[in-house]
Amino acid sequence: MAGRINDDDVKAVRDAVPIDAVVSEYLQLRNAGGGNLKGLCPFHDEKSPSFQVSPSKGLFHCFGCQEGGDTIAFVMKIDHLSFSETVERLAAKAGITLRYEEGGYNPGHQRGERIRLVEAHKVAAQFYIDQLDSPEAEIGRKFLAERGFDQAAAAHFGVGYSPAGWDHLTRFLRGKGFSDKELILSGLSQDGRRGPIDRFRGRLMWPIKDVGGEIVGFGARKLRDDDNGPKYLNTPETPIYKKSQVLYGIDLAKKDIAKVSRAVVVEGYTDVMACHLAGVTTAIATCGTAFGGDHIKILRRLLMDNGSARVIFTFDGDAAGQKAALRAFEDDQKFAAETYIAIAPDGMDPCDLRLAKGDAAVAELAEPRTPLFEFALRQIVKRYDLETPAGRAAALDEAAPVVARIKNIGAQHEVAVQLAGMLGILDTQFVVKRVAQLARWARDRGGKGPAQQQTPQRGYDTGAPATASSGPALNLRSPAHRTERELLKLALQRPELVSPAFDAYGADEFTAPPYAAVRQCVHDAGGATGAPSDYLDTVREAAPNDTVRALVTELAVETIFAKNVDEAYAGDQLVTVRLRAVDRRIRDVQGTLARLGAQGDPEQAAAVQNELWVLTQYGQSLRNNGAAAL
Repeated sequence: MAGRINDDDVKAVRDAVPIDAVVSEYLQLRNAGGGNLKGLCPFHDEKSPSFQVSPSKGLFHCFGCQEGGDTIAFVMKIDHLSFSETVERLAAKAGITLRYEEGGYNPGHQRGERIRLVEAHKVAAQFYIDQLDSPEAEIGRKFLAERGFDQAAAAHFGVGYSPAGWDHLTRFLRGKGFSDKELILSGLSQDGRRGPIDRFRGRLMWPIKDVGGEIVGFGARKLRDDDNGPKYLNTPETPIYKKSQVLYGIDLAKKDIAKVSRAVVVEGYTDVMACHLAGVTTAIATCGTAFGGDHIKILRRLLMDNGSARVIFTFDGDAAGQKAALRAFEDDQKFAAETYIAIAPDGMDPCDLRLAKGDAAVAELAEPRTPLFEFALRQIVKRYDLETPAGRAAALDEAAPVVARIKNIGAQHEVAVQLAGMLGILDTQFVVKRVAQLARWARDRGGKGPAQQQTPQRGYDTGAPATASSGPALNLRSPAHRTERELLKLALQRPELVSPAFDAYGADEFTAPPYAAVRQCVHDAGGATGAPSDYLDTVREAAPNDTVRALVTELAVETIFAKNVDEAYAGDQLVTVRLRAVDRRIRDVQGTLARLGAQGDPEQAAAVQNELWVLTQYGQSLRNNGAAAL
């Protein structure tokens, strides 16, 4: 039975792997102020970044979808791993040897399924690389050389060769301790009449990596005429490989994509190689499927998707390439980036273009030229006879709905004017009005007008009823809520500024139930005074449920709204929260006194009157002396 990972080792892993380094493997992060970083959330679609990372605290939080936690929580969520799988992966990255509380350490049994499958692919990739030097692989080396790729290029991209026999890799992986079940599940082997056999045989092999840089599959190119399989054979869908969610070359391209806010989408493995070797290091390709919504999500996060970003699609000039371009346009509106299409002269792909005209021609091809919407419209328009009124009308009927899908009204108007010019319709306003009418109809058919708004950010809610998952609504138009939030942020981020006074505050001094719950967490964790190094972890662990834990993370990451976060600012928040609590208590006592009236118990009335006097004096002292009165 698998043992429990030693708690000290878990803490060592959490401390050793910086959260910003891990998150940056999946999305672009930019400065958010206050030592925090921000980016587009990988867990929900959004137009502007609401996902924040605090490197100093080792936490992340999304103010849009409320996902949050530490490095381990991030990797668990984004890669769908168990806790132990995540710790094992991060430990391997940090070079930490894990100890297990029960049964000792047995890698073959205690590592999770995903880690085992990824490890099998890593071993297989090296096996294929080694085989590329064999006499049998001469045909593969020749294929690469004919396309301008030398040994160094093959090594850079990890290209290898799968032997033509039935079970060379299968036997090799068995010898490394992998079970037949794991080999079948990974897609590296398949069932044969007498047991597992190699899926890939006698082919040139490209390793396919996920955005985190782990090998999750392979693309295999046919080399021999007697191979009856498809020209390209990819890994089948497995627990770690989903072809709609991987982009070949993303591991090599992601840093430059983030750096220059540009991505070049090509069609094949050799095209990616040609582009990178020609200096276009932002090139990526899909793996045996059309470019779709999941691919867009990956790119948007790396691009920090905005109007200044560029996505350039390069497609072959043939009918299939044009069809692929039109499919890409179907999803164009999911980008905030501007999208373009580039078609090489004579319909050559980047690999052929590099062979024929050199690296400079490939670099030139990748420069944005024709907007994708313009290409899509021209493909529609050219099918009609524009010399006749009927032809122009039919072309308008097909093209106008395409323009109407453009969400930005200004861009929609501009493209409608261009469409009128393409069609040769002199009455430009007629085309503009037609497009606007179709756009209105589309919105009406959607049921309730414009697209539904995103969930409001916690802390910026307008006081609408809360959902079960988000807890009570927090309305920052309320000065009380705003100050309570600031005080809790200070208690979590700068406990030394508010302690020991904060530890004397009761949960009832916080008027918002979620804030009262966080205050209780700090109390249950031992208070803010003398906060230890694992203070935040302890507070998060003290949370009674995931909702409160998420709010603790959120408050620990959110920027404190002060130019100078010092004792004076902390004192102001402490005084304001306490003073409001005193004023509320004064009102309650005054109500009690009024209810007692003249006929009440004189002794009780005197006690209430005395409490009212004490509270009033304390409130006056807080107003006059500030934090010194605490």
